[in-house]
Amino acid sequence: MFGLETDIFLLLAFCLFAACAFEFVNGFHDTANAVATVIYTNALKPNTAVVWSGFCNFLGVFFGGIAVAMGILNLLPTELLIDQNVYHSIAMVLALLFSAIVWNLGTWYFGLPSSSSHTLIGSILGVGLAFTFMPENTRGTGVNTSKAVDIFISLLASPLFGFSLAVVLMFILRKTLDKPLQKLVFSEPKKNQPPPTWIRAILIATCTMVSFFHGSNDGQKGVGLIMLILIGITPSYFALNNDLNPMMIRDNITQIETIVNKVNPRVLSSQNQTELAETKREIASLQNQLSKPLVDNTFPKGERLIARRSILLIDRNVKDLLNSKNVNISLADAAVLRTQISENTGIRRFTDYAPDWVILMISLSLGLGTMVGWKRIVVTIGEKIGKQHLTYAQGASAELVAASTIGASSWLGLPVSTTHVLSSGIAGTMVANKGIKNLQGGTVRNIAIAWILTLPVTMILSATLYYFFRWVF
Repeated sequence: MFGLETDIFLLLAFCLFAACAFEFVNGFHDTANAVATVIYTNALKPNTAVVWSGFCNFLGVFFGGIAVAMGILNLLPTELLIDQNVYHSIAMVLALLFSAIVWNLGTWYFGLPSSSSHTLIGSILGVGLAFTFMPENTRGTGVNTSKAVDIFISLLASPLFGFSLAVVLMFILRKTLDKPLQKLVFSEPKKNQPPPTWIRAILIATCTMVSFFHGSNDGQKGVGLIMLILIGITPSYFALNNDLNPMMIRDNITQIETIVNKVNPRVLSSQNQTELAETKREIASLQNQLSKPLVDNTFPKGERLIARRSILLIDRNVKDLLNSKNVNISLADAAVLRTQISENTGIRRFTDYAPDWVILMISLSLGLGTMVGWKRIVVTIGEKIGKQHLTYAQGASAELVAASTIGASSWLGLPVSTTHVLSSGIAGTMVANKGIKNLQGGTVRNIAIAWILTLPVTMILSATLYYFFRWVF
């Protein structure tokens, strides 16, 4: 396969299996986020709820795009993503996969609604920080800082938003519904008795939305993992989107070159001067590649990683220059530059992609995982966050908050913790109902501890594993 040596092929197969395993674990770890409310309000039987959620997760991955996947992948520094030593790439992938799977399985075993998003991001950051001290790192940084800040803000703000919005929704329901209707929706479900049809329809609809958006957000992280593996181990085939004609990039490069040449290097900082010079070199490298005959409208296999390197370095340097106060270019030129490096119409459309078979593989892994091992987390969310049984209003409010938050995050291309959004939403409904005393302190404390520990533990674990695998390979 791909003309690989036997040992490399076996490592590739193992890495792909491990990535699917991570997404499978993610499925049964996070299933409770969608099905807990419909199960505890008797809107759906457990087996029906889990199968339906699994199917919706599958659809969410398949139709949810790849913006979050690329955001995850781009957390790592460009130098690490274009390292031509295949064993370095294998060490990176194995380290982040093992650390993510170990933490996910551990928190699942103890029934803690820990975040798969935090887990994966912590693992990636650990590898990036370990790379900071590697001899081939000439830039002195191991993490894409600006992207990391965006993701941290998203992960921190989403549970606070979920908690607050749930409180607001509960308040609105209490103020707008008449007494008989209010009594119905704020009552606890009767044992083994389904809710009224219209309430049941709302609960199933919100469960469907959470499942779909969970797939569109969390599933994309698995897609990003697979692409990281494929690009690192088989760059000749996956470094670039070979469905696009390389000649399409010529106009992008020409426009970037025209504007970059207007920048006066004498007014720049030493770092910006280096970035400007590097950008010009990589533009010249790409133009040289495009000047050669292209067989089947693709770059030669041996040159695809070189082209990817040029694209990523141009993209990074142009963004740094645009953010520099010393670069004096017009607003119009800045807008053109942003367009020419974008993932939709610019040079990044050649690097930011995922084949359909990758998306399908992750869709199946997440969907099947959703149907397994869900009960531990469901019990925590349904019974142990608050001191009372979930009411219809609480279930629908928490799910609606989760669906809207996750959907908006997917649209913005930001990873968000489905677990934390829904858990905080349920906590918000409990507080809105009877105040802070309605929360079970022990469970909330355990969830908070898991939330606080996830990033540092996975970072330390993945960094240690990265050093170990680099030594082994």
